[in-house]
Amino acid sequence: MAQDFTPQQLTRVSKPRLYEQLVEQILGYIQSARLGPGDLLPAERDLAERLGVSRATLAQALVALEVLGVIDVQHGTGAVLVYRPSIATVIRELRAHRSRLPDIVEARSTLEVKLAGLAAVRRTEEDMLAIDASLDAMAAEIAGGDKGAHGDELFHQAVTRAAHSSVLAQLMTFIAEMILETRLESLGQPGRPEQSLASHRAIADAIRGQDAQAAQDAMQSHIDLVSDVALLK
Repeated sequence: MAQDFTPQQLTRVSKPRLYEQLVEQILGYIQSARLGPGDLLPAERDLAERLGVSRATLAQALVALEVLGVIDVQHGTGAVLVYRPSIATVIRELRAHRSRLPDIVEARSTLEVKLAGLAAVRRTEEDMLAIDASLDAMAAEIAGGDKGAHGDELFHQAVTRAAHSSVLAQLMTFIAEMILETRLESLGQPGRPEQSLASHRAIADAIRGQDAQAAQDAMQSHIDLVSDVALLK
């Protein structure tokens, strides 16, 4: 007697995104070339030609590897290998990173918009000096060909201190490492360092003018800007 048979539900197989394919190829090259920690990867132009992609597309894959700590992209030197993981491990971590990005952006929006408003009301002249110094530091980094990540971090720290809210500051410290992921991801987008610096200046101007609503609006616009990353598209 024939048995009833219910076919298993099939699910659509997702095609790996281009940056995932590039990450796999880059890691494959690292393994085949037997590169170890401290070794340099080929120059971006050479690597892009070998892979048959634009430098802008390659840059997104390198940013992903930098966020995961696999490489360290140093201005004037290039991409330096930090450690050599398995391809499967990196792809798994990359997908986990992508899935948590929206939550990190949501947390930043909740905390930093409030902090900007408080900073506009509570800031001191000393706070403004620290905010302006962070803008100068980021501008100098960008002028030197860097992404401005350190100056970016200094700016957000200065705004947090200017809010004079110990509990919110502790919450920012708690998510600082996760924010670093979004910072590297955002500043790796073409033209983003200059755009980010300009939005920082708008936030600083509102805080200087002690306009809480303008400061909150400027911070929200900034977070909307920096959360626009290729990894989520």
